[in-house]
Amino acid sequence: MAIFKGAGVAIITPFHEDGRVDYEKFGELIEYQIDGGTDAIIVCGTTGESSTLTHEEHLEVIRYCVERVAGRIPVVGGTGSNCTETAIYLSKEAEKAGVDGILVVTPYYNKATQKGLYEHFKAIAESVSVPMILYNIAGRTGINILPETIVKLCRDVKNIVGVKEASGNISQVAKIMSLADGCVDLYSGNDDQIVPLLSLGGLGVISVLSNVAPRQTHDICAKFFEGDLAGSLKIQLDAIPLIDALFSEVNPIPVKKAIALQGRAGGRLRMPLTEMETEHAEKLKRAMEEFGV
Repeated sequence: MAIFKGAGVAIITPFHEDGRVDYEKFGELIEYQIDGGTDAIIVCGTTGESSTLTHEEHLEVIRYCVERVAGRIPVVGGTGSNCTETAIYLSKEAEKAGVDGILVVTPYYNKATQKGLYEHFKAIAESVSVPMILYNIAGRTGINILPETIVKLCRDVKNIVGVKEASGNISQVAKIMSLADGCVDLYSGNDDQIVPLLSLGGLGVISVLSNVAPRQTHDICAKFFEGDLAGSLKIQLDAIPLIDALFSEVNPIPVKKAIALQGRAGGRLRMPLTEMETEHAEKLKRAMEEFGV
């Protein structure tokens, strides 16, 4: 059974001005997502600035999220690392915290072979009992998980259940699903490709857009599954200018600015990420107004 179906938010981690995690604002953001119909929360992913959290902060943010959500929707913890042993440690601790699943990114910088990727993901999955979603995003990691490797992992390792596909390559996604014969739970990792991936058999999206538009992102998926393809497609296409603005600078710079513009949390980032450029911020504000968020 899939961890979730629909729109999962890749939630930001809000910080105080002094850099500490702002748990009060984080709690408010979690409630906003649940109230907005979000189907799952993915915590400590790229959008959550996991790369600049200490291990202690990383695990405390996951624990807080699980406790605050209190079983109302699934919580998936981002526990990937370019060090297999570190990923195993984070995954085990996230399981202890009560996550419903883990999201594990391709190991970055090392540039492992496909055999190395297979052994890396297999070792992490076998260290826990909760289901695991692979995260394929070569643009950040420098390595693409080939369709054959994804399918082999999902077939060989019982708790590797699917992939967040952010390659942007629709042909690759089609090949995954052609080879999979139903063994891969597919989630879009790109907000501008939700409907295309759903049409290839996807179960939903792990979304940046949902941080500022949870109801609309949920509805893209819900309408598609209800058979209202025209309604789903309309929201997807209407959202494109906002999605473009949310990626006009590296994620999560724009989405933290967007949340600040909504008055939901401060947009402070941890270095080396910096404040959004003024011209991009103005474009983002206009796109939010046009989309009604």
